[in-house]
Amino acid sequence: MSKRWRIGAVSYLNTRPFLLGIEQSGLMDQIELVKAYPSQLAQSLIDDTIDIGLVPVAIIPLLKEPYFISDYCIGAEQEVASVAIFSDLPMDQIEKVYLDHQSRTSVQLARLMMKLYWEKEVEWIEADPDYIEKIGGTTAGVIIGDRALAAQNRFAYMYDLATAWKKYTGLPFVFATWVSNKPIPDDFKKQFDAANAFGLNHIDEVIAGIGQEEMIYDLKKYYTENISYTFTEEKKKGLDLFLKLLARP
Repeated sequence: MSKRWRIGAVSYLNTRPFLLGIEQSGLMDQIELVKAYPSQLAQSLIDDTIDIGLVPVAIIPLLKEPYFISDYCIGAEQEVASVAIFSDLPMDQIEKVYLDHQSRTSVQLARLMMKLYWEKEVEWIEADPDYIEKIGGTTAGVIIGDRALAAQNRFAYMYDLATAWKKYTGLPFVFATWVSNKPIPDDFKKQFDAANAFGLNHIDEVIAGIGQEEMIYDLKKYYTENISYTFTEEKKKGLDLFLKLLARP
């Protein structure tokens, strides 16, 4: 029997196009699909309990041999909407910031932008499960994924982190991309990318399959304007710069 590739994907709304493509591609008899939040998948790829993961890019330096295996990613050319610092007060009055534990990349991006773009020092607080309820006054919070979409109108201020990055660097940002911890055969990579492309070419079908309780945002806008899925050369430049900035002492 041929190898079944263990593939990990986040279970957020932003990955639904990929999941639709994978599930309708005929690949399911070749893979084991694992769904979890980003930091869990990152650790699974490091531990080799999955072979391929749509993982936060901040973990790439922690892999012994990372391989980019796809022409697709979770990126943004401008406002991403689902990764932001939320606050009841303007940036100059923020003193403390909760860090969402679900994504290493978003946490590191928040730290970098606070230092380099907003040129501000704050106290960083490790988030507990109900930290969003504690955001208020001079305490802000990084919120990502579906919870960030749901929080759009909840707080007075929203500081989009992809927007801050673009203004600071002039480059798009990559939050996550398909990475393997071992070489993957070219024929499987072609099938895998065809599956990703299928999902992205059927956005209306993706939206039609989403339950009413998850319609927390304009998903057509999210999939076609906020998230930018192609892993372009400009995104690769943005990714390289991000990893270089992370490596600074």
